[in-house]
Amino acid sequence: MKKINRRNFIRRSVAAGAGLSISPALFSAGHDHGSGQDVRIGIIGLDTSHSIAFTRIINNPEDEDMRGYRVVAAYPYGSRTIESSYTRIPGYTEEIKSMGIAITGSIRELLGMVDVVLLLTNDGTLHLKQAMEVFEAGKMVFIDKPVAGSLKDAIEIFRAGERYGIPVFSSSSLRWARHAQALRSGELAGRIIGADAYSPALIEPTHPDLFWYGVHGVETLYTVMGTGCREVKRFYTEGTDVVVGTWHDERLGTFRGGREGRTGYGGTAFGLDGVHDIGPYDGYRPMMLELIRFFGTGEPPVKASETIEIFAFMEAADESKRRGGAAVLLDDVMRAAAG
Repeated sequence: MKKINRRNFIRRSVAAGAGLSISPALFSAGHDHGSGQDVRIGIIGLDTSHSIAFTRIINNPEDEDMRGYRVVAAYPYGSRTIESSYTRIPGYTEEIKSMGIAITGSIRELLGMVDVVLLLTNDGTLHLKQAMEVFEAGKMVFIDKPVAGSLKDAIEIFRAGERYGIPVFSSSSLRWARHAQALRSGELAGRIIGADAYSPALIEPTHPDLFWYGVHGVETLYTVMGTGCREVKRFYTEGTDVVVGTWHDERLGTFRGGREGRTGYGGTAFGLDGVHDIGPYDGYRPMMLELIRFFGTGEPPVKASETIEIFAFMEAADESKRRGGAAVLLDDVMRAAAG
């Protein structure tokens, strides 16, 4: 008799009780690469280069780690209002089509063709509405940065995922750099007592300042520091942001975001056993491995509480800017956003 994985059985039962359609390919203890049945992945949003890069990695026939998973369909939209995003859609759509990926006319059509979803729409203000369609169809979903266009929407996305019993996670690919992970585990520098992280921090007026691009550096900071930030102060100039976070245990973590000159990604972690660079950046493939593991197990590799705190940190930074650099408590912005 085949052994039943009790945890997965419970998940299926919860989903069935909610009236959801869960693909039998999901919630396995690990996808059977010898089954001959690929887990079909759908993409929402062809307004970002991630749609091309992720597809190339996942659909690479020579990559043994990606066997059993395939991007098969994509819905192009995607932003219709942010010029730097929507102008990319025609070109990326043609490129995706040239890879043999079906282009659908709606999210609903896409959801009928796939088992799991990559929500890659660059415009975070659309994510809550798009994610709700995915949850209602009973599909697991990865949501690319930013998880939402506001802290309120970010909280609601994770609440909805829990309500529907659908696994969901979001992260920047910077999180999965090998040095960042080794620092987080204590392997490289012991217990982390402070860190400085940096990234570009280009501003998109439809989003809180750091949501659009600063999220990469803030997530790098959180990867090595962990959760528990109490308050932030933001120092803003036209070309640079410096945000100082004070954790509950009095550790200090800083994010530096650049908007002029040459910028990059990285930082420095300060541990009890030494000081170590957080970089270098290792590209998208480490995150693709996490995605495949997520789709095979149903276990999000990043807790919702950590992602929400990252966005509370950035929301508090916006509020600090409005207050002329005054300290802002994360609990205050969380209460305001949670209603």
